[in-house]
Amino acid sequence: MRRVVPAATAVLLLTAGCASGDADAATGETTLTVFAAASLTATFEEIGEEFERTHEGVEVAFSFAGSSDLVAQVQEGAPADLVASADEATMERLTADGLAGADPVAFASNTLRIAVPAGNPADVSGLADLAGDLDVVVCAPEVPCGAATQRVARRAGVELSPVSEERSVTDVLAKVTTGEADAGLVYVTDVAAAGGAVEGVAFPEAAAAVNVYPIAAVAGSPHAELAAEFVDLVRAGPGQRILRDAGFAPAP
Repeated sequence: MRRVVPAATAVLLLTAGCASGDADAATGETTLTVFAAASLTATFEEIGEEFERTHEGVEVAFSFAGSSDLVAQVQEGAPADLVASADEATMERLTADGLAGADPVAFASNTLRIAVPAGNPADVSGLADLAGDLDVVVCAPEVPCGAATQRVARRAGVELSPVSEERSVTDVLAKVTTGEADAGLVYVTDVAAAGGAVEGVAFPEAAAAVNVYPIAAVAGSPHAELAAEFVDLVRAGPGQRILRDAGFAPAP
């Protein structure tokens, strides 16, 4: 049965020295641990269910958080078998440290969109409106969605003064959904996943900062063969269909 492991729990497992092989021995079931960007939550949970359906005795455990936080955990020795990040620059930190067991492969892309509360009470129509007297929330610069936000703002010549910078795109979306912010910069897929809780405002400058999502097995994973099969599923028909239905675009 698939489960989600909070990022904080992954750190506790590292502190306790609990490796995935120990968990396998205790449960009699093979656990494939996947660290994935927060924007992949719904899609990877569905892909995980499909993987378990075709791999009897395998449980897929997910840890979802900001890509930079997940990579930092792997660098510190957290027991992950796979990492999927929301941009290639963050993944390069793993490869530079020799922590990617195979070359990362791109499997999807995503684009920024302005999220506003239902009804768009601030009447936001484009990126320039976010430089006005509004409570705007964005991702922190070191997070992929934050880096993309900085690129589009520079391209548009818009100076943003956010009221907060969040560690993950889902945290940005939450502040907009609850009315704590007038607007936030998230991904197209986040607006779609929120349903009627928010509205999305497209803006042409977003084309200047398309994020490509790579996935890679972690070096030394005891489940290298299963990890490769999970990557294959993400890149193949069922995985690509799930991603496409959520609003992701293909990898270039």
